[in-house]
Amino acid sequence: MVPHVLCVGGEDHSLRIPFLAALQDRGFRITAASTTDGAAFLQAGLAHRRYQFDRFDSRGADLAAIRQLAKMIADIGPDIVQTFDTKPNLLAPLAVRGKVAVVRTINGMGWVFSSETARALALRPVYCALQWLASRWTAATVFQNRDDKAYFESHRLVRRDRAHLIRGSGIDIAAFDRSHARGSATAALREQLGLGTDEIVITVSRLTQQKGIPTLLEAASLVRKARPGVRFLLVGPRESEGPFAVAQDEIDRQAPHVMALGARKDVPALLGLADLFVLPTEYREGIPRVLLEAGLAGLPIVTTDMPGCSDVVTHHWNGLLVPPRNPGALASRILELLEDRRGALEMGGRSVALVRREFGLSTIVGHYTELYRQVLSEQGRTDKAAGRSRSPVLEGASALRGVGEGE
Repeated sequence: MVPHVLCVGGEDHSLRIPFLAALQDRGFRITAASTTDGAAFLQAGLAHRRYQFDRFDSRGADLAAIRQLAKMIADIGPDIVQTFDTKPNLLAPLAVRGKVAVVRTINGMGWVFSSETARALALRPVYCALQWLASRWTAATVFQNRDDKAYFESHRLVRRDRAHLIRGSGIDIAAFDRSHARGSATAALREQLGLGTDEIVITVSRLTQQKGIPTLLEAASLVRKARPGVRFLLVGPRESEGPFAVAQDEIDRQAPHVMALGARKDVPALLGLADLFVLPTEYREGIPRVLLEAGLAGLPIVTTDMPGCSDVVTHHWNGLLVPPRNPGALASRILELLEDRRGALEMGGRSVALVRREFGLSTIVGHYTELYRQVLSEQGRTDKAAGRSRSPVLEGASALRGVGEGE
């Protein structure tokens, strides 16, 4: 029997379609579950189920989501439930409670573990307790960077023998190369956006306080004083970000030198017209996909010295690192790279090589394939010891022999 993996995420789960499609190509049966209508998954040939949860609700909506997930998982009967994002990582193990093998991917630790505000500090012990509880019903927990893995292990939120390091969800290099604008396409996009010959600094991110957008706006003002011919492009959603969203008037005060383009489907093309990429996040990130895309586009990068970001950018090698919440330092580093075009290009070239070597989709999917083989094998031994039927878990493990080898 072909092993069936139910992959559970949130509203931006469609960004993982290349990852899920690659798993399907490796011989898995994949069903995606997200909070969207699923059209993008179906178009990609992936089965989809919809469920609901509220990223900003920690009360009744979460209980309802647990019930939805429990029913969905019982109906589908997967061999493995793979979860991404903070809420699904907590809710799915509580819904399953050991009845199905769960693999969680900690793709960043979010606001509660990043902020030093009184509210975040008060909530942190609660989230730690929930993480500990969820880990009791989790077969494996995947971390995208070493800092997050070390945090969970040192706080005993995960068993060391169930903690694994897989660096990101991978990037489809061939697809990115096809989409990355060059030549006349870049010129046309510049004209469409009214950018003229200005130097372009681009940020792709949710437009929230915690992603450092207020810091970036202050830095943009400082950069403009020293170098007037610079425009800042902000690409990403704002309206959907609830209480964390940056106020529109904060952005409008910087117009026209700062342009908020909203969520876009042509990110590779937009990267193609930029001179520099900036991610001023204050979060503990996983492995930010946007840094991999910027690196693959050959852009020099300025980002904060935070977990995840520093796993992609090495200071003064393929970019520059700055402290979070420091607009002066951010402006200084942006100016440094804009003024040293030769050095910036060399840094961008190193990023291209790094992403192609270490973060390609095939490499990452190979690691997950091996992990799923291990989980299925262990689950099969547990079922046999308990006297339960060997199907479908052992059959799934047998089907996986040889899958992903030769990478």
